[in-house]
Amino acid sequence: MADMVKLSVNGQEVEVESGKNLIDALGAVGIEIPHLCYHPALGADGNCRMCLVGIEDGRPPLVPACKTPAQEGMKVQLDTDKIKKIQRDIMELELINHPIDCPICDQAGECSLQDYYMQYDGQTSRMNVPQVLKGKKLDFGCGVIHDQERCVLCARCVRFTRQVTKTGELGIVNRTDAARVNIFPGRPLDNRYALNVVDLCPVGAMTSKDFRFKQRVWFLSKDKGICHGCSKGCNIFIDHNREKYKDDIIYRFRPRLNEQVNGYFICDEGRMTYKKENDGRITQAKANGDNCSNEKAVQSLKEALGHASKPAFLVSPNCSMEQIVAVKKLASQHSATVSGFSDGYIKPGDGDDFLIQDDKSANRAGLELLGIDLSKATFDALVEATDLLIVFDNDLSMSLDEAALSALAGKTKIAVVGAYDSPLVGQATFVYPVASYSEYSGTVVNADKVVQTFDTAVVKNDPLEDIVAVAGLLGGEISDNNQAWKEIKVSVEALKDVEPEMIPEQGLALTVDEGSDDAA
Repeated sequence: MADMVKLSVNGQEVEVESGKNLIDALGAVGIEIPHLCYHPALGADGNCRMCLVGIEDGRPPLVPACKTPAQEGMKVQLDTDKIKKIQRDIMELELINHPIDCPICDQAGECSLQDYYMQYDGQTSRMNVPQVLKGKKLDFGCGVIHDQERCVLCARCVRFTRQVTKTGELGIVNRTDAARVNIFPGRPLDNRYALNVVDLCPVGAMTSKDFRFKQRVWFLSKDKGICHGCSKGCNIFIDHNREKYKDDIIYRFRPRLNEQVNGYFICDEGRMTYKKENDGRITQAKANGDNCSNEKAVQSLKEALGHASKPAFLVSPNCSMEQIVAVKKLASQHSATVSGFSDGYIKPGDGDDFLIQDDKSANRAGLELLGIDLSKATFDALVEATDLLIVFDNDLSMSLDEAALSALAGKTKIAVVGAYDSPLVGQATFVYPVASYSEYSGTVVNADKVVQTFDTAVVKNDPLEDIVAVAGLLGGEISDNNQAWKEIKVSVEALKDVEPEMIPEQGLALTVDEGSDDAA
């Protein structure tokens, strides 16, 4: 446990972590020190001076909080007239050439400059000379649009490309009023994490071409979720809005801090997977090749399952732990084989040493923990023997080519219980649309054996059941997550004493031995 020290803030004694800079140390106990250039993942730059604080009996008496470690007995002053004047003066300098375009700025509503102006300055401009004009709508590449007029030269974006991605595409050129953040000539942003500069920007200078002018941020509901774009399981905010007379729509994913998994960032590819949650969804149920209601489809599939002599189930590596055990229990009732074949979800060599993984699924480790066979040989064998293959949200077109898919459809009846459209849907005898991961709650295990839970974020006008409920509709013994978790505790030794509410927000890390033993 970190050493703690006592210091006073505006005469009030607080206990904070020793050695942390004052912004983070006091922020942990609910005391905010305004800042623009500092970011925990990028370190202190000390160029905005917004975080200057007074140190009583200190030498020097004024220090930047971002570079000052908390020490025993320190007396910090945040509310003196001198400190308040410094904050007002800094704000006035930042706003001299800043355009007053908050009504059209994407950052309005989550802009540090806007918030600090209301909190620390709030005065009309004293400028009586024309503002310095700077570039607008500059395409920096990778979907990043830059507005130089709004930039406060905090250099967060510059430091990100140098310290984190180590690609160094951004720099600050020129000095004084001529200083600009810019790309090097002929060298646009070219890295797989570029859109993080939009999140890092404390103002509206860096914007996303994809999100630009789509929604006002204060209309968005911001729910927590887990990215299903790869096996890293990055923590995200799912920002969505239900406009009048319309359905609930996701407008963006943003990174959510989790020091154990993804830190402060997510990759651009994972960020854009929100589009799959809105478009390309299965919307029409089908029974015996004909369109029908969801109720008829599930009833027809239940009857077909009851009459099948050798049914087989294929689950997706994106299915939650609860969904997997529900399908597994249903399979045991029908003496069916369960496969997790999904070789196509793995893209060898695509990952890196930061966040991106080769495996583009969210819960392959969960399949292994629950003893689901992943081999192609087992899948091929069950396909040869089965007269009904029920595919639970597994996109086989990623693992099999078109000829193999057609051959599969010619060998046996296929039922697709899934959220996303795929070539297999058109060849299936039965189709039943289900909820996607943004629309249900569950548990996944990432590539590092960290168990994470997520809750329902999006509620559609006509909500669909998730796979756990569908397993119950098909006659399975498990029909909700509470029942499923009881089975998980029995099936996974490492989780035998764990309840979902006991899993912390940052996840529960299983040891290597626990993961290996359970997988076996």
